[in-house]
Amino acid sequence: MKSQAIVAYGQPLQEIVSDIPVPKGTEVVVRISHSGVCHSDVHLQDGHVDLGDGDKIDWSRGRQLPHTLGHEIEGHLHSAGPDAEALLDGRAIGSRYVVFPWIGCGECATCKRDQEHICSKPRQLGIHVAGGFAEYVLVPHPRYLLDATGVPEGLAATYMCSGITAFSALKKVRNIGEGDSVLIVGLGGVGMMGLQFARALFPQARILGADIDERKLESARAAGASAVYNSRDADSLKQLKADTGGGVAAAVDFVGSGPSLNFANGAIRRGGEIIVVGLFGGKFNAPIPSFPSRPFSIIGSFTGPLGETVEMMELVKAGRISPIPIEMRSLDQADRTLNQLREGSVVGRVVLRP
Repeated sequence: MKSQAIVAYGQPLQEIVSDIPVPKGTEVVVRISHSGVCHSDVHLQDGHVDLGDGDKIDWSRGRQLPHTLGHEIEGHLHSAGPDAEALLDGRAIGSRYVVFPWIGCGECATCKRDQEHICSKPRQLGIHVAGGFAEYVLVPHPRYLLDATGVPEGLAATYMCSGITAFSALKKVRNIGEGDSVLIVGLGGVGMMGLQFARALFPQARILGADIDERKLESARAAGASAVYNSRDADSLKQLKADTGGGVAAAVDFVGSGPSLNFANGAIRRGGEIIVVGLFGGKFNAPIPSFPSRPFSIIGSFTGPLGETVEMMELVKAGRISPIPIEMRSLDQADRTLNQLREGSVVGRVVLRP
């Protein structure tokens, strides 16, 4: 099979050819039809995340090279190991699924409370083990295959990262009342997912968007945002505060940069909350007395657990989530796509087709 893989950090992806995996025990193999490209794939290719001031988190550990990227995976059940056949519950070879990639060890207390996406011994597809920029992928257990019936091909794959990342972040918003506002900061692929999930989860609230790209702001308007703000505009925070009567109840930062988090912090009202999702990089400073005196909260959110993913897919299949813009490309366009994500020039989500 062909794959697009990291052969050296900071270098272009290269095509590699390897054998189709053979499942053992509870393992299954999925023949990939679509694989979404995520901004975290950029950090993986670079081998680090920027912390600002020249500091970095090393992301080059925990995997062997060459490494196949891709964690938004959709495809068809190709084969099953001898112990997996009894666990398929009648699901036939050739059936279509999306694949939950945020797999842990399955044995620790974190995994047993359905939090394996933050397991300390992860086996995440495309992150630690071979992923979806390929023709086939090996999956440890049938429980990670989720039904995608009724969800458009290609779009379904994107829910396995941008979808569950946005959904899980918004599930962490605690205090939204009638007439409150929720701000989505960063309107790329994940942020646009966040906009749609916010509209579904908080029908009583006004959903606002902020970005530095007018094309993305226009896309958010068309997708149902009540109002949008260009965060590069010096007067945008003042206008937002006036429009919301003092600030938003919650801001979800899908960029994760110094400027984006500062904007989110400036946008919330007293008692507001910020959920940080993005990994763009940088640093954030706030006076410690401001936490009790405002008071406000900042929490992080990293993808989401299997249980929330199942819940999210039911919401999607019920037709309550409008689709984000999707562009299909061939698998050999993976490196070009990563470069465009690095530049910030992608609107919506790019999905690769082997």
